[in-house]
This record gives sequence, C-alpha cells and structure tokens, in this order.
Amino acid sequence: MESVVIREPNKLVIEQRPLPLAANGEVRVKVKLAGICGSDSHIYRGHNPFARYPRVIGHEFYGIIDAVGEGVDPNRHGQRVSVDPVISCGKCYPCTVGKPNVCTSLVVLGVHRDGGFSEYVTVPAKNAHPIPDAVSDKHAVMVEPYTIAANVTGQVAPMENDVALVYGAGPMGLTTVQALKSVYKVQQVIVADRINERLAMAKACGADHIINNEQIDLAAFLNEQGLKPTLIVDAACHPSILQEAIGLASPAARIVLMGFSGEPCQIIQQGITGKELAIFSSRLNANKFPTVIGWLEKGLIDPDKLITHCFDYRQVVEAIELFETDRRKCCKVLLTFSA
Repeated sequence: MESVVIREPNKLVIEQRPLPLAANGEVRVKVKLAGICGSDSHIYRGHNPFARYPRVIGHEFYGIIDAVGEGVDPNRHGQRVSVDPVISCGKCYPCTVGKPNVCTSLVVLGVHRDGGFSEYVTVPAKNAHPIPDAVSDKHAVMVEPYTIAANVTGQVAPMENDVALVYGAGPMGLTTVQALKSVYKVQQVIVADRINERLAMAKACGADHIINNEQIDLAAFLNEQGLKPTLIVDAACHPSILQEAIGLASPAARIVLMGFSGEPCQIIQQGITGKELAIFSSRLNANKFPTVIGWLEKGLIDPDKLITHCFDYRQVVEAIELFETDRRKCCKVLLTFSA
C-alpha cells in the first residue's frame, strides 16, 4: 500500500508500506477520503511539538472497514466509518470526568501514531463510527472538523438569545458558526476576520453580521449596533484577542479559546472578575462523533459550504501548499484515496 509520510520537517514522500493487520480490538479501514487540517501542515513544517518522525499524517478521514481483529464483531466488515483520532486510556482523571480528549496518556492518530493519509490504516474498533446511508462520503469525511465545534458549543451551552462573536472565519470558525445558527438557533452571530472572501463564507454559513476588523473598528461597530457579546469564540487564536474579548464581553459572558498561540498573552484580571466572565478552552473532541453524525442525518449542518478543493493523494504536496498559501479561495481541502 502507499502512505503519505513526513520523514522529517519539510520532507514528504509517498512511501510503499506493508498492508497492516488489525490487532485485537482493532479494525482495518480502507481509506476513501481524508481532509487536510492546519495541524497536518504544522507537522509537515516541523511546527508541532508533539509529533515524532517519521509520521503518516492525517486525522480527518473516512473509509470502509475491510478487516477486523480478534474480539471485534465480524459483521462490522464492510461498514462505512468516520474515525475519531482521539485514543484515550479510559481510566485517568480526565477520562473518568468525560474529557478523554485530554487523557494523561493521549494518543492522536496522525500525530503520536500513524494516521489516515494512507490507503489502509488500523484503528481501535471503538473509534470507527458507522456512517448512515443518508450521509454522503464527502460529508462523512467532515465529521471530525465539526466535532471541534461540537466540543466548543457543548461546553458553553449556547442559547437562542445569546449575542455570539466569533473571531476567525477559517474552517473551525465556520463550523462553529453553522453549529450556533443551525443547531442552537442563536439569533445574533457576528464574525470578525481580515479576509473578505472568508467573511463571505461566514455569511453563507449563517452569520448575521460580518466585520473586517482590519478595516473597521470592532468595538465601535458593536457599540453602533447596540450589541454586547454574551458568548465569544476565539477561533483565530492571536495573543491579542483574549484581552480584546474581555473588554468587549457583556457581564456574565462566556469566552472560549479554540486553539493556542505559542506567544505569550497579556490580560488584565480585573476585566474578568469585574464582569464575572467564564473562560473555557477546548482541545480536539470529547466523544462528539455521534453528536455530529446526528447533525448530518438531520441536515442541520452543510459541509459543502466549506469544501473548496479536492486532490488525489499523490498530489498531497500541491494540496498542502494551496491550503497554506491561498486563504482567500481555499478553505477545506480533501484528498481522495479510492473510488
């Protein structure tokens, strides 16, 4: 079989590897589609401190179970599945309180263990989630990105009367906008970004207000509109955003950080305690695959609004470079592995 392997930073090869065997409790998946994420680019460029090389990247993927290991129901053979990349121990404190995404011995497919940019991959059977017939292949491969939004919204419990402000109209911001508008029916969703084409995508995903915060002062706009954010989602993760969000937030608001920057962030604590703000963080997903598959079955979310490009996996370098350089036209890029 062929696999996309990062041998070392900036060195990517299509490598011939032996067909893997499903171990006890595992299934082997014949990969059909995989999605490129920013973390794949970071591993390729040597910017992910958790990755070890060589590594088969890819944590967003969908395929067909073509072999099962010992202890796995043989009837699972042939199932269409989307794979949760989060592998946890189930016994540590985070796991026992429902946060396997921060397990003390966390393993993430495509980061700590070889992932889905391969013709075949073996994964724990419990991580391979069946996809209903009503959900298309292209939507099935998008389950994992939407679980990030499901994890965020699951923590902050959006309400219809919230005024939600989302920083960043990249894939994670856009999935969150769709969840806020279509799943939680939030009446006011504002999106701030510096790329007009991405803002247009946010509008298509349901945003009520779109603001280019490089050209328009965000605080002044909110004041003019009489909007005081009660829920702020930082999907851009620049070190300056948290302090600005604290200043813009309504008293008793919730602020959630979807990612991180390696640079230090300075905040004034008085702004948090003075308003009694709640600050959340979110990493990966905590058992959200069934939630998102349910959203897809009900037609509550539309991945087609994010998918902009599709490449054969042998064109992976071209695909990653496009993902990295064309933020105006490129949002979600898929790789095809088999028909």
